[in-house]
Amino acid sequence: MEARIAAALVRYRLVLFVVGLLSLLVLAAGARDLWFEGSYRIFFSDDDPYLVANDQIEASYTKADNIAFVVAPDDGEVFTRQTLQALRELTETGWTLPRSIRVDSITNFQHAVAEADDLLVNDLVPDPDTLSDADIAQLREIALAEPALAGALLSRRAHVASVNVRLEMPGDSRETSEVNLEVMQAARALRDDFEARHPHLDIHLMGQVVVNHAFNELAEADAGTLVPAMFLVVVVLLALFLRSVGAVAVTSAVIIASIVATVGVLGWLGYQVNQINVSAPVIILTLAVSDCVHILVHYLNDLRRGMAKPDAMRHALEINVAPVFLTSLTTAIGFFSLNSSDSPPFRELGTVVGFGVFAAMFFALVVLPTLMLWLPARVRAQTQFQQLHLAGLADRILARHGLFFFGTSAVALVLIAFMPRNELNDDTVAYFKPPLEIRTAFDFVQDNLTGVDSVAYSLDAGAPNGINEPAYLHKVEAFKTWLEQQPEVAHVASFTDVVKRLNRNMHGDDPAYYRIPDDRELIAQYVLLYELSLPQGLDLNDAITFDKSATRVSVSINNVASRGLIAFEQRAAAWLEQNAPEFAAQGSSVSLMFAHIGQNNIYSMLRGSLIAIVLIALTLIVALRSVKFGLLSLLPNAFPAAIAFGVWGLVDGKVNLAAAGVFSITLGIVVDNTIHFFSKYLYARRQRGEDTAAAIRYAFSTVGAALLVTTVALALGFLILAQSNFAVNATMGLMTAMIIGIALVFDLLFLPGLLMRADRASAQRQPADARPV
Repeated sequence: MEARIAAALVRYRLVLFVVGLLSLLVLAAGARDLWFEGSYRIFFSDDDPYLVANDQIEASYTKADNIAFVVAPDDGEVFTRQTLQALRELTETGWTLPRSIRVDSITNFQHAVAEADDLLVNDLVPDPDTLSDADIAQLREIALAEPALAGALLSRRAHVASVNVRLEMPGDSRETSEVNLEVMQAARALRDDFEARHPHLDIHLMGQVVVNHAFNELAEADAGTLVPAMFLVVVVLLALFLRSVGAVAVTSAVIIASIVATVGVLGWLGYQVNQINVSAPVIILTLAVSDCVHILVHYLNDLRRGMAKPDAMRHALEINVAPVFLTSLTTAIGFFSLNSSDSPPFRELGTVVGFGVFAAMFFALVVLPTLMLWLPARVRAQTQFQQLHLAGLADRILARHGLFFFGTSAVALVLIAFMPRNELNDDTVAYFKPPLEIRTAFDFVQDNLTGVDSVAYSLDAGAPNGINEPAYLHKVEAFKTWLEQQPEVAHVASFTDVVKRLNRNMHGDDPAYYRIPDDRELIAQYVLLYELSLPQGLDLNDAITFDKSATRVSVSINNVASRGLIAFEQRAAAWLEQNAPEFAAQGSSVSLMFAHIGQNNIYSMLRGSLIAIVLIALTLIVALRSVKFGLLSLLPNAFPAAIAFGVWGLVDGKVNLAAAGVFSITLGIVVDNTIHFFSKYLYARRQRGEDTAAAIRYAFSTVGAALLVTTVALALGFLILAQSNFAVNATMGLMTAMIIGIALVFDLLFLPGLLMRADRASAQRQPADARPV
């Protein structure tokens, strides 16, 4: 069958070449409407319970989309006339940002005081130029004593302050991405202008809009730097190994066609480019190299032996069409298994790369032969590296195959024993590597102002205007008090603070009345009077629902990894269940969503990995026409990922969202080397009549250099992906490169001993038509 397919590929190469070009044009058309989608929402399915809960809270209160200008004066004191004037100016200018709907800062905080029976509500900081030093000192004291400010908009040392701009973002994803860019350009221009005019201030940008835009920028940066870097590395590597300008040029053409096709598939499937699937071109680039190298090595070697170009190409295809198809199929299975992920971008990555693998195989079989046969047959003498057949290594390993077999097994088991040291403990702040602007801002806010993670609770009072009920408010206050006692909590904002402050105001600012009144009507009157006194844009909609049936409690949490955040959520849920079950409140936030998706992804990907193992095993059994060899070929590929995770447990121990899919990705890739090795081994056993040891030597000598080159190309490709400033992609790249490298070493050292024990049959009679490969 392989001979017939190879003959057809050579005979009808022009027709197939035209078909390949037309297919490429059709696939490329899918990329015409692609755009970068940078929202955090892409990581979650529409029915994700934590996303649904977060959407429900945002629908009931002022949305959380925001940009915070975190201001740090160089003298370490916010309450100076110069800094207060700048903060007031920044607060007023914040309203000019596109789509701004609310601006909060210490200067426009609505401070209430009572005069006789009147409640006066004004900005906390009026024109600073009219304030005396004593006035400023008094304002500092008031601000630090105000729960709504200290630890939120003002640091507890009054050395950093924040101006928080809330924004009304569009619902459409594409429009949101465009608006994000517009808002960020305006915000950065505003920051740069303020820092230029107020050189004593450093301003950091934080907020959900900033994070979304950072995702977008990272995806664009990866697409613009990683693919060209990897392409350059591959060209240099191929030039050194193949020593053929034509072979390098044709391989480059296949790579480019494969990448274009993959990006086109992304568009045809209705996906958009995001910070996860943007790595698909890098992955396809490395995988396409493997197909081309295996074909070209045999083609160029046959030309050196004096074969005619068509015969050499036919022979190279005959030898490689089966393993190329088989490796493509198993690699695609591994990536397709990512569809078991709970996170849509990983499902998209798996689907797109799975199709891209087949595209790379298709172009390697229909484009490469035509172009190579068109080019002049100029072949240089082999370098010492090209002549590396590894036959000597095979002899040394076979001479002590027992030692290598049991030695590598022992080392593998020792390293695998460290796997349990790993824990999935995602940290969303760590998604961004220093010294990125967003990471610098995260770290600064965490160290100087408030927690960067948050959890919000909408506490239902059970009826419209029910939030005025004293019993309800007492339970909300009890929950707030409990929250403030938790070690990871930096700040808690609650409507009860407003009610207590109003009660104190209406009793001559007597501190003894800083509590919740026991009269429902009195509370309702206080709240109504306060709302009527508030200026437009600074109402209570961020804390209470329109019909006053629920209030929001917002908790700022010091940066903790996912396990800590989930543990906090579970403690809070237990408290509510025991003390206020009628609230039926579920914590929600973007941080909590990421914490849960990371944990859930592990279990969903384990299911996908098991499916991939079964499918790959069945594929190998059918392809190798042997249950024994099909199962044996899996054995050396089950160890590398486990070994790599053991090494990771020793040196790091923390795995993030990406680690869940690494096993599925690498299983399909690392089995490629084993397939090429086994195909040559079985050819020697079945066609050449070699015994086990001789067949192993034959496999080493025919695929040794090609395996080394393709492994180096794959490892370098994923190591370049590891340079991404987005830690999820970086971790996936680093762990995959590590597993690929371990797999090659394990194949070379472990497989001979395995085969010597599992395939001791005597040498078969050499068929009359057997010929060397």
